[in-house]
Amino acid sequence: MKIAVLDDYQDCVRTLACFERLDGHEVVVMNETITDPGRLADRLEGIEALVLIRERTRVTRELIALLPQLKAISQTGRAGPHIDMAACNERGIAVLAGSGSPYAPAELTFALILDAMRGLTAENAALRSGRWQTLLGRTIRGKTLGVLGYGNIGKLVAQYARVMGMNIVAFGREGSIARATADGIETVGSQRELFSVSDVVTVHLRLVPETRSLIGSDDFAAMRPDALFVNTSRAELVAPGALLAGLQAMHPAQAAIDVFESEPTISDPLISHPRVLAMPHVGYVERDSYELYLGTAFDNLLAFASGAATGVVNPEVLGR
Repeated sequence: MKIAVLDDYQDCVRTLACFERLDGHEVVVMNETITDPGRLADRLEGIEALVLIRERTRVTRELIALLPQLKAISQTGRAGPHIDMAACNERGIAVLAGSGSPYAPAELTFALILDAMRGLTAENAALRSGRWQTLLGRTIRGKTLGVLGYGNIGKLVAQYARVMGMNIVAFGREGSIARATADGIETVGSQRELFSVSDVVTVHLRLVPETRSLIGSDDFAAMRPDALFVNTSRAELVAPGALLAGLQAMHPAQAAIDVFESEPTISDPLISHPRVLAMPHVGYVERDSYELYLGTAFDNLLAFASGAATGVVNPEVLGR
């Protein structure tokens, strides 16, 4: 099978132990992101299977039409709206979804909270430029952490916060409320209330049509003037421009983000904002997660090639 692994930014996929599972297949690993469907299709001529690293490349109807040999798309983690499922179903292309782990993004989230509250990255930059002790950070003990979306990742972040002496409140859909209540976590009556009572708000929601632009200017306006907003989930959960406007109004005072509306990017205005701690979407980007995500994606693809249906989210296309 001729396989393409897309968007390996760090050129690290070949160094993973799980990559050996593809021995015997013709594998192309692409390190750059190509957004133009025509140019990308030229690079993928004859490709029978794609392996997608999360949502870095959108597999649109236009791209699918330009890949006549494509039989399968193996996704690291869950399949999402970046794949045109209707076009895949029409063409009989199997979409294979894998699994992941909440630990790396949860750890990154809490690291951002500690970094932003204590100003660690800023102090490191100041020290490198010859300045000693330039700001006054804050501890997190006794502060209130608001968790919007109490799922696997949100639950872990809450556990870390509890160990560090933070007070925790949660809000989300019915399932989030039920899980938080079962864990003894206080819940609030609305999203706006969560933003208003929290010193730190952290977001852990899936991006679906119902959650797109869920967080708006009114939510930020309700935040305390010394509060911190953290988003390691999806940038599109926030209404366009709302966070930047909130920062300009000092509600919140700071933000720590790992996600952007267009990725990869080095030009988003939030990156250069003096009160934003920005990361290049590294929440899941660490070796153990890659072994799990890509190993599962490779296993699913090899099972598909052998006639099995492991991880296929549209099994109706099999056997056409």
